[in-house]
Amino acid sequence: MTAGSARIGAQGRSATSRALSSGAVRVGVAIGAGLAARYLAGQARRVGREGLVDWHRVERIATTRLRRLPGTLSRAELERSAPAYAAAMARIVPVLEKRLGTPLPGVVERHAVVDRAGWAKANLVTFEHLVARLERQLLPQVGSGVGAGVAAMANRFVTTQQIGFLLGYLGGRVLGQYDVALLSAEQAPGRLLFVEENVRATAAQLDVPLDEFRTWIALHETTHAFEMEAHPWLRPYLKERLERQLALFLDEARSLQTNGVRPLLARWRSAAAEGDLSGFLSPEQRGLLRETQLVMSLLEGFSDWVMDEVGAEMMTDVAGIRQRFDARRNQRRRGLERVIARLTGLDLKMEQYRRGERFVAG
Repeated sequence: MTAGSARIGAQGRSATSRALSSGAVRVGVAIGAGLAARYLAGQARRVGREGLVDWHRVERIATTRLRRLPGTLSRAELERSAPAYAAAMARIVPVLEKRLGTPLPGVVERHAVVDRAGWAKANLVTFEHLVARLERQLLPQVGSGVGAGVAAMANRFVTTQQIGFLLGYLGGRVLGQYDVALLSAEQAPGRLLFVEENVRATAAQLDVPLDEFRTWIALHETTHAFEMEAHPWLRPYLKERLERQLALFLDEARSLQTNGVRPLLARWRSAAAEGDLSGFLSPEQRGLLRETQLVMSLLEGFSDWVMDEVGAEMMTDVAGIRQRFDARRNQRRRGLERVIARLTGLDLKMEQYRRGERFVAG
């Protein structure tokens, strides 16, 4: 064999090797693409089975954030604070019943002292009820292809992160809550939740007596219980408006499938330019929001009015607590906190307090 023929043979073998390698790469890519497509299609089916939100991860996101905040309390410390709220409630309810002329049975027994994470877990149930209504309509529309798998994974991830962040953000601010499941099939009475970690932190920031501040907050939340339980029309009214908002949301989700995102993006750009977040809503959604705002302003304003009027009969310095609390409430938010407050509706809630109390006091 000559040197030339040896080189030719070597070149032939090299070309053959490259061809085989190239073929192997193409086969590998094809197999990988097939596996990826199968995986993504499986993710679409998984979302169809498991839902639009990973609730276990939502809880982890929220509770991890909340347990990093200063002032966390042990279970024993929460239990030691419970008698203070029980005593406050035992004083408040008879005074409220006499002042408002309506009995309010069972409220003292239906209250709980919780930490921030406990508040988040309680409200997780509310979000689950809400999302379950949407899932019954949206999950049957989830496709089974690669595109559907990518969209399903992205939507589940984003929605999970958003709800977890929202609960983590609000859980660091809420002092008390009258917890009632509007969308529940059962019309069970609500219960009062007092977020002791936030109550203590706020009382310290305001430099006011802790027990008086607890009583003041309990007055506000007990008044909400009176509003909801002594007026049978109110709960169905709010439930009906929430269900209509959900129905409109579903209509908009379906329209995205037929009309695309261009009309929605145009509305969002207009709202962002005007600085009015209600512009993100359709005209019918804005109408429903205004109706609900009016009722919520009245409820919040009346509760604030009761805090001061009835509180003056039970506490030594309601005016001082109110002045310091309002100064803190009205502090101008800056930067990211201001954006979050607008997106989460906290600014709207503050305005409900102000308008409602002016109306009730007038």
